[in-house]
Amino acid sequence: MSEQQSTALLSAQELDVAYNTQVVLENASMTICEGDRLGLVGRNGSGKSTFLRIVTGEQKPDAGEVVTRRGLRTGYLPQEFQLNPEHTVLESIRSGAQHILDLIDEFENLPGDSDKHESIEQQINAADGWELDQRIESTMTHLQVPSAERKVGQLSGGEHRRVALCRAIIAQPDLLILDEPTNHLDNESIQWVEQFLKTYKGALLLVTHDRYFLDRITNRIVELAAGVFYPYKGNYTQYLEKKAERVASEATNEKRRQMFLRRELEWVRRGPKARTTKSKSRLDRYDEVASQKGPEVEGAVDVVIPPPPPMGNRILDLVNIGYTYGDTPLFENVEFNFQAGMRIGIVGRNGIGKTTLLKVIMGQLEPSSGTVKTGQLVKFNYVDQNRLQLNPEDRVIDAIGDGAEFVIFGDDRLSLRAYLKRFLFTDDRIDTKVKLLSGGERSRLLLASILKRGGNFIILDEPTNDLDLATLRVLEEALVSFPGIIMAVSHDRYFLNRVCTGILAFEGHGQVDYSIGDYDYYLEKKARLQTKAPKGQSTKAAPIANAPKEKPRKLSWKEAKELEGMEERILEIEQEIERIELLFASPTFHQEHGTRAKELNETLEKARKDTERLYARWEELEKIPK
Repeated sequence: MSEQQSTALLSAQELDVAYNTQVVLENASMTICEGDRLGLVGRNGSGKSTFLRIVTGEQKPDAGEVVTRRGLRTGYLPQEFQLNPEHTVLESIRSGAQHILDLIDEFENLPGDSDKHESIEQQINAADGWELDQRIESTMTHLQVPSAERKVGQLSGGEHRRVALCRAIIAQPDLLILDEPTNHLDNESIQWVEQFLKTYKGALLLVTHDRYFLDRITNRIVELAAGVFYPYKGNYTQYLEKKAERVASEATNEKRRQMFLRRELEWVRRGPKARTTKSKSRLDRYDEVASQKGPEVEGAVDVVIPPPPPMGNRILDLVNIGYTYGDTPLFENVEFNFQAGMRIGIVGRNGIGKTTLLKVIMGQLEPSSGTVKTGQLVKFNYVDQNRLQLNPEDRVIDAIGDGAEFVIFGDDRLSLRAYLKRFLFTDDRIDTKVKLLSGGERSRLLLASILKRGGNFIILDEPTNDLDLATLRVLEEALVSFPGIIMAVSHDRYFLNRVCTGILAFEGHGQVDYSIGDYDYYLEKKARLQTKAPKGQSTKAAPIANAPKEKPRKLSWKEAKELEGMEERILEIEQEIERIELLFASPTFHQEHGTRAKELNETLEKARKDTERLYARWEELEKIPK
């Protein structure tokens, strides 16, 4: 560890927190140092947000303490936040840098002969305070924050969150704490936040379900499981590999412990004839090992989607549809034919018309032009951004039962209790009132409520919000194996790559384009198109005076054959990359493949390098005239 990183900003020592009988933190300790880009991961309800509230002073632990460096400046974006509804957007954002504003105000009102000028100016310069207004304006633009004069009380949930994010980062604190910062941001805004955090000088403590975001930003991952912190060096992918090795090692050690206990138990039952010092020592050793706790085994959510009913020959056709809001066309001349097995991702900036298109497809809105032709057997299951509302006084089993005792699965049926157990609800939690559930349990309950409705055309609007990483992985597997149609609006790039076979992209000015393949492939093609020169403009360099004209280079037969098979070869390697990444992401990886973690990681790295090389070669060959 470098000298810079060894300087501690914050140290949480032996924290204990429990809610009734649920232990969230148990003798948990963690240190955050300068230079840390720390990602905090764990299941929903494991205590991540509780820990963030403790380190920011919003909540007191039952035991333990948090020690901070003197004068530490902290910026915090919580999951649940309150901004003054009477303040304007600009007032709310500027309040995040109140200490800078106070310094500037004090500096400007100092008497001319005051000896404080130099020290206060140094503090302002250290906080880059003279550039605060320019920084606020730039950040508001990139995060697509609403107009500065609007009142906070008039904002939507997504707009409210972007204002809060802007407020948290503009002061450039020593420690920036972000709880799900990418929720309600489109991909362009997420990419800007990524670039901002990569060059951010302070330390970062981050909770997010965005796996690409974690991979690109973090240099440490800390997992919170069973009330204890498990630290790992590296980003999210490296964490998955190292965790698999740790869990495999723990399983081996536990197996040895159980073998020792069985062997010693036989000796104890036989009873040594004489209680010698040696036999007493052996008994003490047995008692010591028997009192040890085995490794915590995480339960895995089993996301189940009822088999879809038949769809018929005609599914759904969009015929030249358009929708205009006021005088603004959100989309125009959209033509699309849906086929069974399609999994379509919808991407584009916030407010550009993605949710409107979903509602037009389902018949909730009439298109301004064109026709939606829906087959008679199509049954939609719509998961909207706001999810379902749960009655806090209901028991869990009543919240999704709707008076029935079974969930219908094709020709079979499954009891509600058995169905809920697949979503990790134990018998005692099934009979618990909704208001007593943790945030993670509520998310799983909502997911169970939504998916049990079945359907053959599932439409998801931001499905990854509020789901933990383990549940996300299982949801993705369930959607990939679903034989009906999936449509998903999402800003989660990993989800789009994992699930989608095509991308509908809102490009602005009413244009919607379709691209076969996953989200990365769409971005690759878009980048290639953008690098081409405008029509009519030559990309060739001007010839050198009096230089002999060279015969233009053309693609050889061998190069043409290489180019012809290039895309197929890249897709094969990308499928191999996806296969290995799925192994690492599998909840059962440590049981089935833990001993091969190093070998699989080497294969994965080689495949990624091969992909980069092939893409570079593809671009090189495409530039050569045929």
